[in-house]
Amino acid sequence: MKIVDTRHPFYRPLWRRVAITGFCMLWTAFELWQGNHGWAVIVGGMAALCAYEFFIAFPKDDDA
Repeated sequence: MKIVDTRHPFYRPLWRRVAITGFCMLWTAFELWQGNHGWAVIVGGMAALCAYEFFIAFPKDDDA
């Protein structure tokens, strides 16, 4: 089951994938700084999922 449809054209530009992943990482750091470890684990999992889906398992260009 795919949580994020990485074939959607919205995710094609690299800067959007970096921005989404970076935002999740900053949010995780913020939650840790506030002492909310439960939320930090949840958002850290989202950041890890984004990093995997957007940079490791991201579909290569079919045109090339």
